[in-house]
Amino acid sequence: MTSISFNREHDVEYGACEQLSPLIRRVTANNPSPFTFKGTGTYIIGHGGVAVIDPGPDDDAHLQALMAALEGERVSHILVTHTHSDHSELVPKFKAATGAAVYAYATHTKNEGTIESGNVELDASGDHGFEPDVELGHGDMIEGPDWRFEAVFTPGHMSNHMSFALPQEKALFAGDHVMAWSTSVVAPPDGSMADYLASLRLLLTRDDEIYWPTHGGPVRNPQPYVEAFIEHRLAREHAILERLAAGDETIADMVPKIYQGLDLKLYPAASMSMLAHLVHLIEKGEALADSDPSLDAHYAST
Repeated sequence: MTSISFNREHDVEYGACEQLSPLIRRVTANNPSPFTFKGTGTYIIGHGGVAVIDPGPDDDAHLQALMAALEGERVSHILVTHTHSDHSELVPKFKAATGAAVYAYATHTKNEGTIESGNVELDASGDHGFEPDVELGHGDMIEGPDWRFEAVFTPGHMSNHMSFALPQEKALFAGDHVMAWSTSVVAPPDGSMADYLASLRLLLTRDDEIYWPTHGGPVRNPQPYVEAFIEHRLAREHAILERLAAGDETIADMVPKIYQGLDLKLYPAASMSMLAHLVHLIEKGEALADSDPSLDAHYAST
């Protein structure tokens, strides 16, 4: 399996406003978890007239910290990378407090249901009530007094995942698409491995020099890192095909063998990732299932 050089060194002072670059500040919400790492980082871009990316979870303490950081400034744009609740649920309160318009790709564009995995529903945090004021498409430009964004559509982790490029600093606000501390969860039905791989390949055509994910620290020199992500996912699919050829038929059969040494608590996430890979392999004609792809279906190679 391809090795990825993760960086999990990330110190956080919850509620504090960090100056990260001439144009970028960040306030981190106190919502750490296995999926949010140290918490949701809300970015503030510009001076005076600012944009805010991913307001975060519905947390009054985080809202107060954001408003303190923005004292004396005007928020003109609220940008949302995607509609998982740790990114977007604070939007209504933050919009009411600032009067800013909300910009995002759209609501969920695929099946909005959940697939249960043990006692974990990995899509349970979808913010299905979210509605942007302005729907963005790939390549759309958004401008403020001293900043300019390009919308970069990066579906996969979710079908409505949008990244935002800041050309002035050759920076990309990557949401959950590419993170320094971990790979992204790709969980059907809304998540798509085919879309995720295509979105990674899209990033290889760009000249961004740094990524600012919503969770964790920055990704510097991102091109080799993205290449490693692609190689890792393709190696995972090769491993799945090997297990199918060896006679394994179910996700439950394959997870312990492919994810050797994995904490049992992470088996639900690994199972969903494997399901996403199997759906992709079926789409490519390299695998088949005895029913609609699911955690309980039986699979075989073609």
